[in-house]
Amino acid sequence: MKKLVRDKIPEIMIKKGETTVTYKAKDKEYSQRLREKLKEELLEFLESDETEELADILEVMYAICEDKWISMEDVEKIRKKKKEEKWWFEKRIILTINSKN
Repeated sequence: MKKLVRDKIPEIMIKKGETTVTYKAKDKEYSQRLREKLKEELLEFLESDETEELADILEVMYAICEDKWISMEDVEKIRKKKKEEKWWFEKRIILTINSKN
């Protein structure tokens, strides 16, 4: 199994007496592994509902932005613009879509 881990994870594993094999991902693989990591962290949050998992999602988002040369400030600007145009989830509106079959 290959998966992207935080930089100090191999060091922590070695201190615990575990054997590790690592390599540095090239650009294309790194981008793909970040997407996999985002999915992993999202699923962990959905299962646990823990704040720590939200922090992990945010950390992966920062890494993806850095990888794609996008600033988090730009992401925040887009988020705010969408909030202004479409508002937020404050009213907790659920849309029921009727489809014709």
